[in-house]
Amino acid sequence: MSRIVLLLCILSYGCRPKPQHVLEQAQLAGDIQILPDYKDTTIPPNIAPLNLKLLVEADLFLVRIRGQDGRPVELYSRRPGLRIPMRAWQDLLAANKGKKIRFDVAAKVSKSWIRYEPFFVDISPDPIDRYVVYRLLKPQYNYFKDIGIYQRDIQTFEESCILHGRQFGDGCLNCHSFARQQPDLMALGIRSSSFGNACLCAIGGTVEKLGTRFGHTSWHPSGRLIAFSVFDVRMFFHTARPDVQDVVEMDSLIGYYRFSDHSARRVPGLADPCQLETQPCWSPDGRYLYFASGPRPWPDTRQFPPDGFDQLRYDIKRIAYDPSTDTWGKSETIVAADRIGKSCLMPRPSPDGRFLLFSACDYGCFPIYQASTDLYLLDLDTGQVRPLECNSDLSDSWHTWSSNSRWVVFASKRPTGRFTRLYIAHIDPNGHASKAFVLPQADPCLYDRILYAYNLPELIKGPVKLPSRVLARAVRSSQAIKVDAITSATPTQQQYQQLGQR
Repeated sequence: MSRIVLLLCILSYGCRPKPQHVLEQAQLAGDIQILPDYKDTTIPPNIAPLNLKLLVEADLFLVRIRGQDGRPVELYSRRPGLRIPMRAWQDLLAANKGKKIRFDVAAKVSKSWIRYEPFFVDISPDPIDRYVVYRLLKPQYNYFKDIGIYQRDIQTFEESCILHGRQFGDGCLNCHSFARQQPDLMALGIRSSSFGNACLCAIGGTVEKLGTRFGHTSWHPSGRLIAFSVFDVRMFFHTARPDVQDVVEMDSLIGYYRFSDHSARRVPGLADPCQLETQPCWSPDGRYLYFASGPRPWPDTRQFPPDGFDQLRYDIKRIAYDPSTDTWGKSETIVAADRIGKSCLMPRPSPDGRFLLFSACDYGCFPIYQASTDLYLLDLDTGQVRPLECNSDLSDSWHTWSSNSRWVVFASKRPTGRFTRLYIAHIDPNGHASKAFVLPQADPCLYDRILYAYNLPELIKGPVKLPSRVLARAVRSSQAIKVDAITSATPTQQQYQQLGQR
């Protein structure tokens, strides 16, 4: 019986007409709507297949993908969700770097074929770093029992867990960072009611547990020190707006940790109780530390939310650093909030040193909760500042550069306004962005059903090879490098003074 069924399947497939004949004879029916929207995008030559869903009802679908060179990819499907063969897709992209590929779509309704207007995708000659690391979590503000740090092979669909909160008593995982996008130099913040708060620093095959919790971290390119922020952020809720959650940063400072002597020190001038300084990021040459800075207008922290919280705007600043002498210069303003009328946050210089990418929102320090958030680009050569072309009318933030400075990956709340997804955009040598597209998935319908948010993307050059059990063992260990208590959140005036004496 099974042989008969197999034979019927083979005969049925063999009776299908040639794709070229179908596309030539079918009647034109206008544009086809697809999800995700990959039309007119620019993609890397090493991206996984753009599996997609056709938003039309039909008995049978035909898709042909072809370029100027190479063998076209042709597939029939009875389902609107199309999965493109991996090897054929990779061969087609390799043959058409720097060129376009064309998608032809036809659908059989009843006994007649109709075709749609073709759409095109540009294949950039610029590759993207093969792996992206991100945090995957449910977006409830009070639910921390299902948070993991994952890595994804962008060239395929392989995803693996670096560390999950379930491995240390339903703990929480915070910001992660890498030195020069190297997977063997990683910092990872953790919070646990059972095993305490700590920062894990993975250096090669070893893991150091620092007995304190850093906030945002950034590795110096030398790999010998980490800049970090310490902050007191508090959440509250609005009664009537799309994003009811909001965050106020009541206090913050920036310090740095040296691995050579396990010391935490302040950055001179960046631990002022009258200023809020946060979100540090090193320049690619290690000579400057960029950060966000705003005035701290509320002397009394007992009132919450404080008056004027929605008037606070941050500037982008930087301060010079000489690693050979461990000395700092004076801070300077790079982008003033008044210049664009927004709060400027999350400075990330491109690896080639040409551009500075940052987020800008109406106020405050937490752009992911504001639909007004857009990505802005500063040309460090000319001083020109402008919003990126790939912005949406929803929050776009938490961005990372590729090592060749030609791609950015960022977290966006498009299209629903509820769940952040990872989007990719090409940046040309003049700083102009292509249309952004969502990170492809093996199942083209995954984003319609998964109730998790993707955020904090970090592109890296290879996979993190350190087993998750090794990281989990370090979290659960009672042995930790003692770090001065001044690195705890909400430093007091006395702690600031103590820090300044070091």
